[in-house]
Amino acid sequence: MNQDYIVPNEWSLIEEGFQAEKVKSSESLFSIGNGAMGQRANFEEYYSGPTFQGSYIAGVYYPDKTKVGWWKNGYPEYFAKVLNAPNWIGINVKVNGEMLDLHTCKSVENFRRELNMKEGWHKRSFTAVLPNDVEVEVTATRFLSLRMDEVGAIRYEVKPINQNTEITFLPYVDGGITNEDTNWDDAFWNVYGVNAKDEFGYVSSRTNKTDYHVCTGMINSVFLNDKKQEITSEKEIEKLKVTFSYTLSTEQGQTAAIEKMAGYVTSLNHEQENLVEASKEVLTQAADLGFEALLTTQKEAWAAIWEMADITIECDVKAQQGIRFNIFHLNQTYLGKDARLNIGPKGFTGEKYGGSTYWDTEAYCIPFYMATKDDQVARNLLEYRYNHLGKAIENAEKLGFKNGAALYPMVTMNGEESHNEWEITFEEIHRNGAMIYAIYNYVRYSGDYSYIPEMGLEVMIAIARFWHQRANFSTAKNKYVILGVTGPNEYENNVNNNWYTNYIAQWCIKYAVENIEKVKNEYASDFSRIIKKANLSSEEIEKWMEVANNMYFPYSEEHNVFLQQDGFLDKELITVANLPKEQRPINQKWSWDRILRSPYIKQADTLQGFYFFEDHFSKEELERHFDFYEPFTVHESSLSPCVHSIQAAVLNRMEQAYTFYLRTSRLDLDDYNKEVHEGLHITSMAGTWMSIVEGFGGMRVKDGTLTFEPRIPKQWKGFSFKVNFRGSIVKVNVTQENTTFSIDGDRDLKVKLNGKEVVVKPASVVA
Repeated sequence: MNQDYIVPNEWSLIEEGFQAEKVKSSESLFSIGNGAMGQRANFEEYYSGPTFQGSYIAGVYYPDKTKVGWWKNGYPEYFAKVLNAPNWIGINVKVNGEMLDLHTCKSVENFRRELNMKEGWHKRSFTAVLPNDVEVEVTATRFLSLRMDEVGAIRYEVKPINQNTEITFLPYVDGGITNEDTNWDDAFWNVYGVNAKDEFGYVSSRTNKTDYHVCTGMINSVFLNDKKQEITSEKEIEKLKVTFSYTLSTEQGQTAAIEKMAGYVTSLNHEQENLVEASKEVLTQAADLGFEALLTTQKEAWAAIWEMADITIECDVKAQQGIRFNIFHLNQTYLGKDARLNIGPKGFTGEKYGGSTYWDTEAYCIPFYMATKDDQVARNLLEYRYNHLGKAIENAEKLGFKNGAALYPMVTMNGEESHNEWEITFEEIHRNGAMIYAIYNYVRYSGDYSYIPEMGLEVMIAIARFWHQRANFSTAKNKYVILGVTGPNEYENNVNNNWYTNYIAQWCIKYAVENIEKVKNEYASDFSRIIKKANLSSEEIEKWMEVANNMYFPYSEEHNVFLQQDGFLDKELITVANLPKEQRPINQKWSWDRILRSPYIKQADTLQGFYFFEDHFSKEELERHFDFYEPFTVHESSLSPCVHSIQAAVLNRMEQAYTFYLRTSRLDLDDYNKEVHEGLHITSMAGTWMSIVEGFGGMRVKDGTLTFEPRIPKQWKGFSFKVNFRGSIVKVNVTQENTTFSIDGDRDLKVKLNGKEVVVKPASVVA
């Protein structure tokens, strides 16, 4: 049974009733972020129960030395750790001298937590009886400002119910934090300054090794019945922490409140010597504006995001909540404003996996950002990889590759490989293909070819060189083979001739050669520059094509399908339907040895290739492969259900497509894989968007034209979405009866609906 405690609601996540065993899960689900920083939904007040405290700053990391039992040549020297940053949300509360702690209260009633996705805020309220028998009503609201992205705002209110009390607020900033995820328990931070003046307090710290400097500051104001109180705080300055103290004599029924403006300024955006002053300046601006006025700007900023990114679903609240939850967290994680940043797999919700960039960005996230923002955001993500090309070449050189061959990292912060599982780091090389597919996808969608002669072709050449060198000729097969790899299905390691890897390697080489010719013919000056820089010859290209044209692909004549890899049919082919439920998820119940010998597929592997290269195969071929592989797929990767949902929709298997959609959209909400306490699956959330737009909406780009083949689940009355396509905002509305289009802009747009051309005109609705 999956978890089922989140109240269905179209625009909010709501939790009702305090359940200590759900605290960590809720800390993940109710996380907030603004692209520059984020945090788990920890309680502001002291909590002595099990909790996973986490606040994170985009782009700030620590190179934690690799910890392995057996060192192998070429191993990455470190694993890039997402850093738990100094804690700024803390507001301890004393009631008549007794610390408020939900874990030790005599009772906690009327507990309610809400994450309002429409407006971008988190609120928690409850009534509690403390051990000293004082009953209080508490409401805490907070958000991370989109407009002032170095600022977080908290309003914390306490109302005594059964007697007059003294309420003491103890807001603090604490640099004495640790990571949940660490190899050696090293100190990741060095705190070198703690101070306070007037109502501004701060902690200055820097990361060890990477030397990022951060000032974590706060400014506080206190209120009684909404009237600001002129109280000078008492201050306690410790080695790692600064705490202010405000005491209010509060009568029964009165409300004591504190507003705390706090957050991070970093050396990524300011001179190191100016951090304290910059922190004070931005927090003073926020405090002068006030909590309510800043909240108004928050609502306006989120309204602008939703105007473009929203997907509406009629008559299915859980499905509606699921897609908005995914879209909300994608925008909390990455807004495209800073080209130095990328989309980490956990975003700002946890520390697992480390790094800020996986192949997920290229394979899943770019389509979402292309369609819901503008082309420049997607181009920034491509340029991010171009800027790391030198490091990708270094990564390949460490493994013995030559002549400018590039292997992009599985996990990275700065382009250098920082993942330390051998079977992933060195064998899951299919990620190289995603780098090129993203370029292809961007050009196909945007129509902007300029990226290729300016930057993209250099990446293609380096990756083609890698595939040429990574393949070797098999005299037994009279073909080129690629040995010792891990495909997208990480439940099979060190296999030979993974079909998806071989196929995308072949495609990368051919696509690179195709674009070399195009740039040669149409961008002569760029061609000369690139060829000279890469020292590329026609003879080398011929050698690439020798590999591409003679690539081996394992195939079963018996089943009439491409085999996931050599030897797949040697496994005991017991389908998932015959796997006892108590043994799921197998990654938590089975030994790794048992998993590797099983036929079970963690995520779409061969079917990932059919998704990427849909036009290369007939629908009948897709159907055969879907029917063969899906029964062995356990979907224990967050990246799996979305691909299966899209393909089930293509095959018009709508009940199956709908089931997979619910799984991808509510993967974390319903905790399918029983791991949500560790953080959310941010990058797969873009796959959820694709499952509606590409799956049910049937959206594709063919020959430069936007095409649609809509299908709608029987559970829905209708659904709608918008896409930004080549400067036109197209709204698509699908019902059980028909599909209509409208457009924002001043020019017509031709689209195809079920193969028929439709002209969409401004200020009109076309069916």
